Amino acid sequence: DFDRLYSVPVEGGPADVLPMWRAEDAWLSPDATRIAYVPNEVWQTSWKRYRGGQTTPIYIVRLSDLALEKVPRENSNDKHPVWFGDTVYFLSDRSGPVTLFAYDTKSKTVKQVIENKGLDFKSLSAGPDALVYEQFGGIYWFDPAGGKSKKVSIRIAGDLPATRPHYEKVAEKIQNAAISPTGARAVFEARGEILTVPGEKGDIRNLTRTPAVAERDPAWSPDGKSIAYFSDESGEYALHIADQAGSKAVKKFNLGNPPSYFYGPLWSPDSKKIAYTDKRLNLWYVDVEKGAPVKVTTDRYDDPTSGFSETWSPDSKWLTYAKLLANHLRAVFVYSVETGKESQITDGISDARYPVFDKGGKSLFFAVSTDVGLSAGWLDLSSFQHPVLRSVYLAVLKKGDPSPVEPQSDEEKAAEEKKDSSGGDKGKEADKSKEGEKGKEGEKGKEGEKKEEPVKVTIDLDGIGQRIVSLPIKAANYVGLDAGKAGTLFLSEIVDVPRFEPQTPATVSKFDLTTRKTEPFLSGINGLGVSANGEKVLYRQGQGWFIAKTDAAPKPGDGALKLDEMEVYVDPRAEWNQMYHEVWRIQRDFLYDPHHHGLDINAAEKKYAPYLKGLAGRADLNYLFDEMLGEITIGHMFMGGGDVPKPREVKGGLLGADYKIENGRYRFARIYNGENWNPEQRAPLTQPGVEVKPGEYLLEVEGREVRPPSEVYSFFENTAGKQIKIKVGPNADGKDAKEVTVVPLPSEFPLRNRAWEEDNRRKVDELSGGKLAYVHVPDTAVRGYLNFNRFYFAQVGKQGAVIDERYNHGGEVADYIIDMLKRPLRNCAISREGEAFCSPLAQIYGPKTMIINEMSGSGGDALPWMFKQDQVGPLVGTRTWGGLVGIYGYPPLLDGGYVTAPRVAIYGLKGEWEVENHGIAPDIEVENDPASVAAGHDRQLEKAVEVTLEALKKSPVTIPEHPPYPNYHKK
Repeated sequence: DFDRLYSVPVEGGPADVLPMWRAEDAWLSPDATRIAYVPNEVWQTSWKRYRGGQTTPIYIVRLSDLALEKVPRENSNDKHPVWFGDTVYFLSDRSGPVTLFAYDTKSKTVKQVIENKGLDFKSLSAGPDALVYEQFGGIYWFDPAGGKSKKVSIRIAGDLPATRPHYEKVAEKIQNAAISPTGARAVFEARGEILTVPGEKGDIRNLTRTPAVAERDPAWSPDGKSIAYFSDESGEYALHIADQAGSKAVKKFNLGNPPSYFYGPLWSPDSKKIAYTDKRLNLWYVDVEKGAPVKVTTDRYDDPTSGFSETWSPDSKWLTYAKLLANHLRAVFVYSVETGKESQITDGISDARYPVFDKGGKSLFFAVSTDVGLSAGWLDLSSFQHPVLRSVYLAVLKKGDPSPVEPQSDEEKAAEEKKDSSGGDKGKEADKSKEGEKGKEGEKGKEGEKKEEPVKVTIDLDGIGQRIVSLPIKAANYVGLDAGKAGTLFLSEIVDVPRFEPQTPATVSKFDLTTRKTEPFLSGINGLGVSANGEKVLYRQGQGWFIAKTDAAPKPGDGALKLDEMEVYVDPRAEWNQMYHEVWRIQRDFLYDPHHHGLDINAAEKKYAPYLKGLAGRADLNYLFDEMLGEITIGHMFMGGGDVPKPREVKGGLLGADYKIENGRYRFARIYNGENWNPEQRAPLTQPGVEVKPGEYLLEVEGREVRPPSEVYSFFENTAGKQIKIKVGPNADGKDAKEVTVVPLPSEFPLRNRAWEEDNRRKVDELSGGKLAYVHVPDTAVRGYLNFNRFYFAQVGKQGAVIDERYNHGGEVADYIIDMLKRPLRNCAISREGEAFCSPLAQIYGPKTMIINEMSGSGGDALPWMFKQDQVGPLVGTRTWGGLVGIYGYPPLLDGGYVTAPRVAIYGLKGEWEVENHGIAPDIEVENDPASVAAGHDRQLEKAVEVTLEALKKSPVTIPEHPPYPNYHKK
C-alpha cells in the first residue's frame, strides 16, 4: 500500500531508491536539494469532499537529512505538487472544487491562485516558464507571472480503432444460461445478447442482435415455443418474450413503477406464467396473456448469500419458495395462484431451503439444516468455516396419501396364494391380458395416442407439518435441489466446510424415490439446469458447457457444446452510451441511500453526458465513470474492467532479494527466506541445494555476465516460473563460484510482506523482553482470518499482545477477532501430571494494543472501531480510511466491466454515521516520519509496545496456584 521513488541517471544505469520510505506525486526543487511529494496513495481518486484518513498532505523534505516541512492544511486533499521558482504549486479541494493553490517556501503561506466553480482540476505539471493543468474535459496553460489561464486548443485526427464496430467471440463472456425443454439446445446470455446453441447439429442463433441494448437472464418455455428475458430497450428493464427461432415479433411487458432490476425468469409448466424476482426483494409472476405483474411476497432481509429458490408446481397453480424469517433462517412457503394466499410449510426453527415439487404433484422436496448457527451471519467474520449439513425431506401434500418412504418388507407368500400354472388360472389371466392389449391397440388406432392425465396438485395445509418425512439420503451441505422426472431428484452439494476458493465446485447425485437409492451423477461443476421433460441436463464444468442425458452419469467430455463460433456484433460507441445510462441506473437502484447523499442523479447524468462523444477508448469511459460517480461522495465507489486493451505482458522473474552495487558487481544485500514448505511463500534462493547467502555476488544469469550499469532485473525478463541457471559466489572476481538452478517468482510481495511481519514480531519480542505477542491482520477476509488464527494462537503463553492492522484492506466485520481478543481468564485446572492450564485455553490473557493507519479501511475501519467500542485496549497510529458502506452483487456491464453502488451502510449504536468519511482516530497519534523510518525505527510499533508494557505493569497477568488438595478424612 505504498510506493517508493527512484532516481535514474540521465545517461542510463541502475535506479537508486530515494530515502523517503514512501512517496507518490513528487517534484524536485530547482536546485535538486529538496523534494515536494504526497506521502500516501489513495484508494479512490475522485471521492469528492472526502475527509477520512487518506486525505493527502504535501511534504517537503530536504534530501540530505530528511528534515520535514509540511504544507499547511486542515485535512484537505492536496496533490500534484510542482516546484516553480521558490513556490510549490499544487491542486487542492480546501475551498471547494479542486483548483490551483501556491505555497511560498519562504513566507510559508498558502494562497488560492485560481477560483474554480466548475469541474475539478485533475492534474498539474510545469515547464520552464508556465504551468499546465487539466480541468476535467480540457487542458489549460497558466502563466504564474500574469495569473491568467488559457485553454489549449487540441484537435486529434486519428483512426481511433477502439471505436470501430466489429464482431467479437463471446464464449468467455457468458453470464446466464438455460436449457431447452427437451435438451436439444441451450440458451445463453453473452455480452447483452441472447443466443441459442445446438446440442449437436446446427448453428448458433442470435435472437436479439442489439448492440445498444442489454438483454439478460434467458429462460426457455416448457412448450418449446418461446424464450423470455429481460431487456432495457425502453430505457428501463422489461420482460421480453421472443419466438425461439427468432422469426416472430417480440412480446414486451412493462414490469411496473418504480423500475428495478429483475432476475431469474421462471416459466410455469403450462408456459402461461413467468415468475421472477427483483432487486427490491420481491417475488412476482406475470400471466403472459394478461400482462399485469402480480406480487407474490417480499423477503425480509437483503442477504446476498441466498434467495427464494422459487419453483412452480407441475399444474402451474402453486409457487414454492424459501423466505427469510426474523431469526435470519429460511422457511419453506407455498403460494396459491388461485387464492393469492401465502402459507408457511416448515416450522421456522430450522433453516429450510431449495423447495421443489416432484413432477408427480404429490410431494414437495426441500433441504433443511439445524446447525447453520453462526454461518447465517454473512457479514460477520464469525460466520467463516463452520460445518453445515442439510438433510432432505419430503412433504406429503394431500391428506390421506401414503408416505412414499413407508416401511417395506419382503414377505413369503403362502402356498395356497400361488396359482398353479396347470390349473388354468394363469392361462386365463394371460388370455385376458392379450385381449386387453388388443383392445388398447384398437383404441389407439381409432383415437390416436392417449394423453396422460394432467397432474393436479392438492395441498392440504392443515397438519402438513406431520406429513413431512425424512428421505433416505445422506446429510450433506446441499446447495441446490432440482426435480427430474416424477420421483427423481438431483442434489447438488459442496464440502461441509467450504474451502476458501472463488467458487466451490459442486458434486451432483441423483435420487430415485421408487428405489430409494442415490447414485453419483456429476462432480466438479459450477452450474446445473434440468430440462422441462427431465431427460437432459445443462451443466458447466471448468470453462466448458455440456448437455447430457439424465438416465446415467455422463461420461467426461460427452455432450460438450461448441461455443468457439459464438460471436456478436459490437458497436463500441453504442455500448458506451448504454453502459453510461446503466451505471447511473445502478446507482439509482442499488445505493443504500435512496436520496443519493442529496445528489440529483438525473441532473448529474445530464451534466456528464456530453463527454461521451469525446471518448476515444474504453479506458476513457472508466475515467468518466470515476469522475462523475465521485459526486455521490461515498467510499467503496469502484469501477473498472471492460474492453480496455491489454498488451502482451512479459513477466520479469524475481529472486526474492535486495541488491547493492559493490566492487563492480551486484551483491545480495538481503535474501528473503519465506517458507519453502508453503507454495505461496517459496523463496528461490533458499531452496535446498541452492542456499545463496547474503553478501554473495550475482555473477551470471544463463551464461550472461551480470555487471552494472546494466539493470539487474533486465537479466530476468520472461523467466518467472521457469528454471534458469545462475552463477553466484563469495568473490567479485568469480573465485569459488557455484552454478545453481533457480525458479524466479512473478511477484515478491508474499515474501516481502511475510518478512515485514516477522521483522515486527522479532522487534516486539526484543522490546518487550519476550512478554508480548505480535500479530498482523492484513484484512478482515480470508488472509486476515488465516493470519490471526495462525499467529495469535501460536503465541499463547505471552502476557500481552500488539495487534497490527495497518494496511488492512477489509472484507467482513471482524467480530470474531474482537471476541477472541476480549475473552477473560475464567478458571484454571490441574491434572496428576503436567503443568496447570487455564480456561479459555487458547488465549493471551493480558493487555492488547492495536496499531492503525490511513491504509486500514472498510473492515479495517470496523475492526479498530469495535476494538475501541469494547474497550479491548488503546489504538496507536493514524486515522483510518473511513469507508464503511459495503458492496456486493451488481449486474456486470455489457463488455464485462463493473461499477459498484455501495449498498450496506454500517452505523453506530447512537444512531450516527460514526465511520463513513471520518475514519477511526487513534487514542495515541503517532506518525512514521521519513527520518525516523530511515533510521530504522517504526515509531508506531514502538509506541504500541510501550503502552502495552505500561498496561501490563499496572495489571499483570497472574495465574493462581492451585489450592491445597482436600482431605475429607482429616480427624
